Amino acid sequence: MENQNEYSQVAVTKEQLVSWPRVAAVSIMVAFSLPTFITGIEVYQGLTVSDTVWALMIGSIILTVIGGVMGAIGAKTRLSSYLLVRLAFGDRGAGIVNLAFALSLIGWFGVNIDLFSSAVSRLALDILGISIPDWPIEVVAGVCMTITTIFGFKAINLLASLMVPVLVVVTAMMFWSAHSQLSLSGFLSLDKTATMNLSEAVSAIVGAIIIGAIILPDITRFTKHWTGGVYTAFWAYMVVELLVLLVAAFAAAAIGQTEILDLMLALGLGFGAFVIVIAGSWLLNSLNLYSTVLSVQATWPKVTGRLYTCLFGIAGIVAAFFDILDFFITFLSFLAAIFVPVSGIIIVDFLFVRREFYQLSSLDKNVTFSPSAFIAWLLGAVIAVFSESEFIPALTSITVLDAVLISGAAYALLCKFLPAPIINEQGEA
Repeated sequence: MENQNEYSQVAVTKEQLVSWPRVAAVSIMVAFSLPTFITGIEVYQGLTVSDTVWALMIGSIILTVIGGVMGAIGAKTRLSSYLLVRLAFGDRGAGIVNLAFALSLIGWFGVNIDLFSSAVSRLALDILGISIPDWPIEVVAGVCMTITTIFGFKAINLLASLMVPVLVVVTAMMFWSAHSQLSLSGFLSLDKTATMNLSEAVSAIVGAIIIGAIILPDITRFTKHWTGGVYTAFWAYMVVELLVLLVAAFAAAAIGQTEILDLMLALGLGFGAFVIVIAGSWLLNSLNLYSTVLSVQATWPKVTGRLYTCLFGIAGIVAAFFDILDFFITFLSFLAAIFVPVSGIIIVDFLFVRREFYQLSSLDKNVTFSPSAFIAWLLGAVIAVFSESEFIPALTSITVLDAVLISGAAYALLCKFLPAPIINEQGEA
């Protein structure tokens, strides 16, 4: 994954552009990963049926709006999300932000390998009667995901294009099997007690998926027109992701199982469960590693992308092998809250403050540091962390949405008093 192939330091060229459905296939396939099914089940467990449907719809709308705008910016500029961070925060300022991105993404890479190995080990025992330790699965899976990432976006796109139809069929089988146990009208009339409120559920949905929406420019920059970014977000979050969440919730109600593997086995999916676990996790982690490398190369470009990919892949495998990521999830959630406000700043900067600045040539004369962006980022991050800890009241009751709105508004106001960085001929602020 060298610079010239994956455009970590430059804009995507016209020769590399593809139609938006091919790009959308990558984002859509992520919707079929284990975390999405688990989120749907957990939301159903905590809410009444009517509130479950509302929470899933509201969460999907929020993700579609944020992902659609970020995706459109990526498609319009042809730049990765990490180059967009450099434009908004300055060269050195972006180093701090992109490091947070890299730590979070490589962390989730390890977490998903851990989740993947446990699922495959369980399915192998229940379906094939074979007992396999977790560690060899973690090694093989990590190596395969790393190799896919080395070949770059084209390999990830090919994997998604081949597997999306298969995963659609398997998910349809899950719905049909559940429907044989419970009708839709029966599902909607179920009487159950809620253990969380609607806003908490929406926060859980958005928080679990928001990272993918923020870094959507990493793949939408390959679309031919900016509208491709909007279409990608719509089909990924408003259609497919929503349907997968609903199917997971419906299946949990029909079978009475709250653990995803037990649920899939009870529905008789068998090898279909293997397909969901392997294909979904494979693509999700390849994208995690792909974006990790882009984030680091955007700030520290001297090391080749392939070397970064191998090093980060090994780091994720080692972390999963020693199970240290069981204690890392809280830290990863904290990091997510920290960099979610970045999207608010980029969106406001591009749409209302310095749209003409968002082009590749600006990077050659970019400022070192943007005080307005950093103050707004810190404010949004503090709001996100303290709202999630319930130390301060939430503005919308959805932590990540508060972070995006407050950081964006703060940046717009700060630019009135601290002028946004404008470059001059010598590249100085």
